[in-house]
Amino acid sequence: MGGGSVKENGNLETIEKNLAEANIETKLIEGITDEPSTNLVNEHINTVHDFEPDWIIGIGGGSPMDAAKALWLFHEHPDLSFEAATKPFELPELRSKSKFIGIPTTSGTASEISNLTVITNSETGVKYPLASFELTPDLAIIDPVMVESMPKRVTAYSGMDAVTHSIEAYVAKPRTTFTDALAIEAAEILKNHLLSSYQGNQESREQVHYAQAMAGMSFANAVLGNVHSLAHKSGPTFEVPHGCANAIYLPYVIQFNRSVVEDRFAALARRIGLEGQTDKELVDSLIEWIRELNREMDVPNTLHEFGVSEEFFKEHVDTMAENAVQDPCSGTNPRETSVDEMKQLLVAAYYGQEVTI
Repeated sequence: MGGGSVKENGNLETIEKNLAEANIETKLIEGITDEPSTNLVNEHINTVHDFEPDWIIGIGGGSPMDAAKALWLFHEHPDLSFEAATKPFELPELRSKSKFIGIPTTSGTASEISNLTVITNSETGVKYPLASFELTPDLAIIDPVMVESMPKRVTAYSGMDAVTHSIEAYVAKPRTTFTDALAIEAAEILKNHLLSSYQGNQESREQVHYAQAMAGMSFANAVLGNVHSLAHKSGPTFEVPHGCANAIYLPYVIQFNRSVVEDRFAALARRIGLEGQTDKELVDSLIEWIRELNREMDVPNTLHEFGVSEEFFKEHVDTMAENAVQDPCSGTNPRETSVDEMKQLLVAAYYGQEVTI
């Protein structure tokens, strides 16, 4: 599965040629530009059933990769309901029909590494992360050649997705020594190279591509938190691209979580070279660094700045807060979160208010 930019820059042709030389027959499903939905799965699943692939190869950014994983899941289990699939870590075994390869063409989602795929229920408009170690790809090809021509906006949004992965994984409840090492090293590389990658430096772009995979390995085991819970609900409702939503919410969620993991945020801030003598000063510096990075990469810092109207926001904020609390990522956020607190995070992120709860 691939297309779009990977076709335009010639990388898809190279991949198909290499597969043909290895006597591997292929079938291309392309044109997946939107975030995957149950309608999209229904549209393409018969193609997968008819071809009966030994391998499914997801090529692209987060949306094509997640779509490929979803098609893999429902090819293996055509009778599985979407509702059953949304139960965290309860998916049936895969690989009775196919195995999976991920080749990312953006630097952020780490779908080629992770045990998640995110799908929108087309009937309700609610986005769900399907979580299971069964969804972890069998092989990931992290090739910086694939991101050399990545557009600046994609570089910014996917890069902020990776920044969010590294920070959320570092403070998530299931974190371990192993996930900490990957998360904090990824954060330091991103601090040193993301802006330079955005500005077109290819050496930095390569480093960011590696760092996003490291952050992916971390969150695939430590999971994430409220930033992703909120972002998962913002895509279908407010049409905010996933990485952009993460960039907006991250400072507000850090403010909310600092009462229980301020020492963790401070340790990360210290490691990546931010200024501050106390934990409080270091966490303040971390929040300001994220906001300044957003500004330098032309990423909005509030939902209002993104373009969500106040009327539309008020119409949906209560439902979004309820859905965000039910998101699997909320269960691993370091601080327990009520529906009212989640609503206050949304309000703060809309108006640019400081979070003091």
